[in-house]
Amino acid sequence: MTVSPVESLRRHQTFTTDRLHSLPMVVLMAHSRCNCRCMMCDIWLANANKRELTRADLEPHVASLRNLHVQRVVLSGGEALMHSNLWLLCELLRELPTKITLLSTGLLLKHFADQVVEWCDDVVVSLDGSREVHNSIRRVPRAFERLAEGIAALRERRPGFPVSGRCVLQRTNFRDLPNIIDAAHAIGLDRISFMAVDVSSSAFNRPIPWEEPRVAEVALDREQTAEFTALVEETICRRAADFTSGFVAENPDKLRRLPRYFAALHGENDFPATICNAPWVSTVVETDGDVRPCFFHKPLGNIHERPLETILNSPEAIAFRKNLDVNQDPTCRACVCTLSLGRRTPA
Repeated sequence: MTVSPVESLRRHQTFTTDRLHSLPMVVLMAHSRCNCRCMMCDIWLANANKRELTRADLEPHVASLRNLHVQRVVLSGGEALMHSNLWLLCELLRELPTKITLLSTGLLLKHFADQVVEWCDDVVVSLDGSREVHNSIRRVPRAFERLAEGIAALRERRPGFPVSGRCVLQRTNFRDLPNIIDAAHAIGLDRISFMAVDVSSSAFNRPIPWEEPRVAEVALDREQTAEFTALVEETICRRAADFTSGFVAENPDKLRRLPRYFAALHGENDFPATICNAPWVSTVVETDGDVRPCFFHKPLGNIHERPLETILNSPEAIAFRKNLDVNQDPTCRACVCTLSLGRRTPA
């Protein structure tokens, strides 16, 4: 995304004062339920307690979004397409000069293809493996096939509509890494990114971080980590064109961080250095209204109690950012989902 001189100045002011002068990205957890049953995620366990952000919830905060110069809103969940009327939210967001990104399992893309291409600027889908591996992990019938059909439906409505993928690598799919790249090509993705499974936080509907043996069900053991390290190097060598073209979003060094993360879980090395400024350039609003500086840190407030801008620039929020050292904070050091926008990474 091209950054204007004015926006560059706002970000500089944010980084130097720890007060948000712009907010490039807002993630809205639009709906709490999910239509998959993934083994590495507990969000689907909340299916009995449906919650969603409504237009009425967000309308009081449009001024905050405008004052904070929000450039992109990411609709997530759960599965955002399970929302009772996601397009009313999008209609409200279109009152702002902002882009809309939809995160999706892909299962409902075909059904809502017309609305998605009308209201959204791009889609990011979850891809966990080649056909059999993806279906096994998602634990719903024809998950891979429905994902592919959904992407095709979007492109039928609007040729060239941007669709990318992200893959969470864990015990049951790490060996499928080269095949995942092939599958991403086969279903027509524009690119694919990879991250390691999170096993250390209370994010993703976990009341408390996982303990053994739950961690062991998805994290790589020492032997598998060594195997994964070798496979990453082989993939970097054999799929050089995909890295050069950017089809694989991570550069080789960033992909090498994934086996290092699993090795760190076993105490074999330190976690890779954290390169992230998410709390300075983004925020997450959950279905109950809680506002987090990122997916993993504690809430700063709730939009049902105070305006979003007031929450994010409260003395408590400013102090949080001012005192946060992402290379020392235990939550940040073990984070699997970093974000870095702009030149400055907080020290």
